[in-house]
Amino acid sequence: MKVEESTENELEQSESSTVMREKKAIYLVWEDVTAVVAKNLGKGQTRKLLNRQSGYALPDRIMAIMGPSGSGKSTLLDALAGRLSSNVIMSGNVLLNGKQRKIGNGSISYTTQEDFLFGTLTVKETLTYSAHLRLPSTMTKDEINSVIENTIMKMGLQDCADNKVGNWHLRGLSGGEKRRLSISLEILTQPYVLFLDEPTSGLDSASALFVIHALKNIALDGRIVVCSIHQPSSYIFDLFDDLCLLSSGETIYFGEAKLAVKFFAEAGFPCPTRRNPSDHFLRCINSDFDKMASTLLRSLRDSAVSVPSNFETSFTTEDIKAKLIEKYRSSEYSINTRKKIRQIALINEELMSGLIEIRINWWKQLYTLTIRSFVNMIRDLGYFWVRTFFYILISLGAGIMYFDVGLSNSAFVTRAKCYTYVYDFLICLSVGGLPSFLEEWKVSYHELLNRHYGEAVFMLSNFFASFIFLVIMSLSSGTIVFYMVKFHLGFSHYCYLCMNFFFCFAIMESVAMIVALLVPNFLMGIGVSAFAVMFLSMASGLYRPLPDLPKFFWRYPMAYISFTSWAVQGQFKNDMLGLEFEPFVQGEPKIQEISAAAEKVLREKNFESPCLETFVQEGKIWLLKEKPTSPSIICSRGSCISFVLACIHVFKILF
Repeated sequence: MKVEESTENELEQSESSTVMREKKAIYLVWEDVTAVVAKNLGKGQTRKLLNRQSGYALPDRIMAIMGPSGSGKSTLLDALAGRLSSNVIMSGNVLLNGKQRKIGNGSISYTTQEDFLFGTLTVKETLTYSAHLRLPSTMTKDEINSVIENTIMKMGLQDCADNKVGNWHLRGLSGGEKRRLSISLEILTQPYVLFLDEPTSGLDSASALFVIHALKNIALDGRIVVCSIHQPSSYIFDLFDDLCLLSSGETIYFGEAKLAVKFFAEAGFPCPTRRNPSDHFLRCINSDFDKMASTLLRSLRDSAVSVPSNFETSFTTEDIKAKLIEKYRSSEYSINTRKKIRQIALINEELMSGLIEIRINWWKQLYTLTIRSFVNMIRDLGYFWVRTFFYILISLGAGIMYFDVGLSNSAFVTRAKCYTYVYDFLICLSVGGLPSFLEEWKVSYHELLNRHYGEAVFMLSNFFASFIFLVIMSLSSGTIVFYMVKFHLGFSHYCYLCMNFFFCFAIMESVAMIVALLVPNFLMGIGVSAFAVMFLSMASGLYRPLPDLPKFFWRYPMAYISFTSWAVQGQFKNDMLGLEFEPFVQGEPKIQEISAAAEKVLREKNFESPCLETFVQEGKIWLLKEKPTSPSIICSRGSCISFVLACIHVFKILF
């Protein structure tokens, strides 16, 4: 087969009549690609995932990377796409028209085995937001809509264009429709190369055939389509133009798919008539069949059942693999592959100008992401609405339990316990939104890997989208608690309480981001988030006065870096300072400053304030002043809330 060398210099308008690209032949080649992963870091042991893989992919053709589980299919696909894990060391060259390229907006797209989609959005909304994120800012709205409509038609999604994708409380698309939607997202920008990791996994035969037919049509538009696949049906196998067959990281066969049967016959392992070629190939190179065969053979012998004469073969799978590998290395197929790679290298220089990266306006991406996140938050009941309902219930519970706490001589202790109840429970409830955030993070992480936008855009958009919900939760909780408990009256005191809640909730949203990044499993993530909240609360003065905390670690530095410590201290000052409490003895002045005798009575009655400590001055004990050992002794309530605000930025930077 000769390599197509002719190129066209004229501009070809895309099928959508929008994105203009210079028509150039695109070639992907890889040569001597080897991937190694550390097996035992202490002993320096490694495991080879790929061994000197070489090949090429041509436009207008669809290539299948096939092999048994653990053969290196996904590893090779990730190596070609530049998505290998950081612990995998790769050598060799992967070139797109003679130049190394990673996934970007204009050249390469990658579709994973799992569908990362917002369940609350419709098919058309999903494509619309993605188009505005990735298509050039110079395109008009009508042009973008034309791209979306053509993509929907090409992938056969017109019947479900207005249906929601579906999630835990919404019934949505079928598995095949979700897979086609995932592919649609990646072809919006008309990439030169499309990589797909097991696009038919989990689909029935009809859906799988539909997906491969759609990929075939994409390839015929002048694209390179490379997909890994485990065991396709005979109908699907006939649609592949080229085949790369792997086993244990070694090349068993590379070339035209229709010639693979001939190669196996030449190697002495012909495919029986009326058998699916892919089944035959995997039967020859999958060592799992040996294990199952030996187990079945023992079972037959133990049960005294006669063993069929053709049950045992003279070759083991390892023998067959070794023979096929050696056969391929010395065959014309391998020689032709090397020759074609060299031929492609000769024509790459004149094709370089054909690769154009798409540049998107940063502000447009921020606006689009913010709107998309906001719509998702509104429609996903578990994101904020359920939490808001629980916040209202907890606030009502606190309001009823501490209703009109008053200014009796024991009220300052009751108020302190109310702070403990409210802050402890409301902050802990923030972890309830982690599962919904994890779903959003999975989609965003996939888009970040594909270079759709940057990390800063995602972080800011998530904060802006959640802003109104945080305000709603803060105002609803703050209003109920403030007026039912009757904290220190005054609009400034009310605003301070609501702002304190808002900042604490915003910090917990940032903590959820960090946990989602580190712990992808939502059940484990909820546990980690709850632990983080309680750990920070232990040094806040809620459970033990700050001066009484052990100096090592809990007092220095935890009491100073815990945002709950500063939030609670600020609330104590916001509510307590300036209040006058009823005296212990009727007729005496109200308690604003109390005597040492009164202090003794309070302690005998266990009326100790957990945070507001006494301060001795001129022989008198002032109730509403703090010991110099408190972290906020020199700080006003404004300084306390400023520190809480600073914590938001710190957690955002950590994310």
